[in-house]
Amino acid sequence: MSAASKPMYQQLKDLIIGRISAGELRPSDRVPSENELVEAMNVSRMTANRALRELTDEGYVRRVAGRGTFVADLRAGSHVLEVHNIADEIERRGHSHSSVVIRQSLQHARGEVAKALHIEQGSDVFHLLLVHRENGTPIQLEDRHVLAGFAPDCMEQDFTTVTPSAYLTAISPLQEAEQVVRAVMPNAAVRSHLQMRDDEPSLVVLRRTWAHGAPVTFARLHHPGSRYELAGHYTPPGTPKSATGTVVELEKLRQ
Repeated sequence: MSAASKPMYQQLKDLIIGRISAGELRPSDRVPSENELVEAMNVSRMTANRALRELTDEGYVRRVAGRGTFVADLRAGSHVLEVHNIADEIERRGHSHSSVVIRQSLQHARGEVAKALHIEQGSDVFHLLLVHRENGTPIQLEDRHVLAGFAPDCMEQDFTTVTPSAYLTAISPLQEAEQVVRAVMPNAAVRSHLQMRDDEPSLVVLRRTWAHGAPVTFARLHHPGSRYELAGHYTPPGTPKSATGTVVELEKLRQ
């Protein structure tokens, strides 16, 4: 669908999302109000209201009563219930992150990759395979497929200096994510990349992320069972937080 054939509220949404993606509007920056959109874009108040309402529902902006509408903080966080950047997670522990790129290629999507990304068999996708290290020790094998149209310059990136997660978040704010965590016995290739024992299980996170209303990446994140754990604290909306810090006490408990 061409831009001109889209409903005006969608054109307004695309305009604001485009400014956020380009970095013209950053987290906490004020977004034009309904009145400003009506005057600047020559649209009805109903159209402007719908555009801002849907942007709020989709997580791109937040509306503060009496103050206005602001770009939401869409950075990744290190939490079992959230998408996180492993480099940030490692650095928060005071350790050093490094990575080794094993594969960075253009492929044609097949099987479960095409199914996960909701695209036709044979569609162009980029395949990234990296080993992330913490203080030199392998801690994650990232096996990620990225929709080529979403990140056309993916092949030019140096993923030893920036993680795929950080790069993709910079292209476009994360709209939605799905995760499944499984304990499995890895194959020989995974064991080799992560320097695991033959009898050691791995923790695998299957993750799909969405932007602009469609899935754009599908990843399998493999971790050595003896060197990785997921932790987090959840407080239901509107409920005061009881914990005074991070998940510390539970981390002290061992079986």
